[in-house]
Amino acid sequence: MSRFQVVSGKGGTGKTTVAAALALALATEGRRTLLVEVEGRQGIAQLFDSDALPYEERKIAVAPGGGEVHALAIDAEQALLDYLQMFYKLGGAGRALKKLGAIDFATTIAPGVRDVLLTGKACEAVRRKDRQGRFVYDYVIMDAPPTGRITRFLNVNDEVAGLARIGPIHNQAQAVMRVLKSPQTAVHLVTLLEEMPVQETADGIAELRAADLPVGRVIVNMVRPHLVDEETLRTGATGRRKEIAKALTRAGVTGSAALVRPLIEQAAEHAQRVGLEREQRAVLAGLGLPTAELPLVGDGVGPAALHDLATELRKQGVGEGADA
Repeated sequence: MSRFQVVSGKGGTGKTTVAAALALALATEGRRTLLVEVEGRQGIAQLFDSDALPYEERKIAVAPGGGEVHALAIDAEQALLDYLQMFYKLGGAGRALKKLGAIDFATTIAPGVRDVLLTGKACEAVRRKDRQGRFVYDYVIMDAPPTGRITRFLNVNDEVAGLARIGPIHNQAQAVMRVLKSPQTAVHLVTLLEEMPVQETADGIAELRAADLPVGRVIVNMVRPHLVDEETLRTGATGRRKEIAKALTRAGVTGSAALVRPLIEQAAEHAQRVGLEREQRAVLAGLGLPTAELPLVGDGVGPAALHDLATELRKQGVGEGADA
């Protein structure tokens, strides 16, 4: 069972929403999850109608069965201060470095080190235990960078290899990679049923596999319902003009004859979209990974919608049993 769940996806696919719903799904029946963001966008706080997240773990939601969702916005500068205190006991000297701008310089000039700090903080939460030897969190979910950057972000060992071949930074990167490349981790990719996101998902999966990073599920987000029957999809309703006009008249719609043509055009457009979506589903099926689908939420996503999406994930087996 993967205790560290990483969620990535092309921009605009709703990966933050999926990560939040996954955290709720995994927190059912008394389990505790930590939802982590690393891009500084405060997207988690917006979804849960919460104040901006500080650099500390905070409970933001309760799942069915009494489970808890905690959240953390990881800041690279603060993580570096923690790191300096942990390995070098700098204390006040570390804060002085921050005032001088050295911390910002270190996390900007060496992006590999920045990724080590961000992933390292999440991996520490995965490994953390209480005094009784139990894991503090049953699951840690990361709202990770987009698909185009996810492999480089997670493959921190390669990133720092040229910067530090020995010493604490090297050791930290090695410890992070032991978690990331273990069965404890699963990287899920979020997509839409559109050509570009699906292609980027396929490319991302290939890159993750080449780097020996464990791929989990493909989660298809914002799935729109099919509004017409199969026959209409096949014909585009072109042969049913009289039938449509009569149906409109029976429904009390005035000027029904003038409405037939635009309705047929809309049905044809809908049929075309359904056909394209089927093509993309076939591409996803060829990737050989388990998939899940989440519906389009028309009125925006808030806490109530997140709970609904979490319920949908559980219905599809995500968040239950060893397949979680």
